[in-house]
Amino acid sequence: MTMVYLGLGSNIDREESIRGGLTALKSQYGELQVSPVYESKAFGFEGDDFFNLVVGFESELDIDVIETQLKEIEFQSGRKRNDNSFCPRTLDIDLLLYGDLICDKHELPRIDISEYAFVLKPLCDIAPELVHPIENKTMSELWNNFDASEQAINQIDQSLHD
Repeated sequence: MTMVYLGLGSNIDREESIRGGLTALKSQYGELQVSPVYESKAFGFEGDDFFNLVVGFESELDIDVIETQLKEIEFQSGRKRNDNSFCPRTLDIDLLLYGDLICDKHELPRIDISEYAFVLKPLCDIAPELVHPIENKTMSELWNNFDASEQAINQIDQSLHD
């Protein structure tokens, strides 16, 4: 079994989109580790604030199968893909880690882990002792050394999952 971590984000119908995404992921992969939800400003474009969180699960599925399934879940949520990655979206699901795989083809580990508070903090919440395959530091160590001064995130009070 391989431990898989995903980043989820939404700034269109945020609550409904995140709830729907979590339901679809649970249906597809079974039991999920789910981080708290954080609110953050849109990055790279003017738009409504995002809800972001990270989920983890164990899987025997091949990485290509998982990526195809994630795109289908995004599509079912109303996600319209275009060339501009900095745009509003109902549901964005990014494969952050697939075990300790380092792979250019799949952009793993995803660079967002080290660059964005809205990815690193929720990942640290559910897997603080997980070691980043390239940085060779735990998520907790990465978060403790992260400069989030220009990336405000706020944990929201409500739960968007069961």
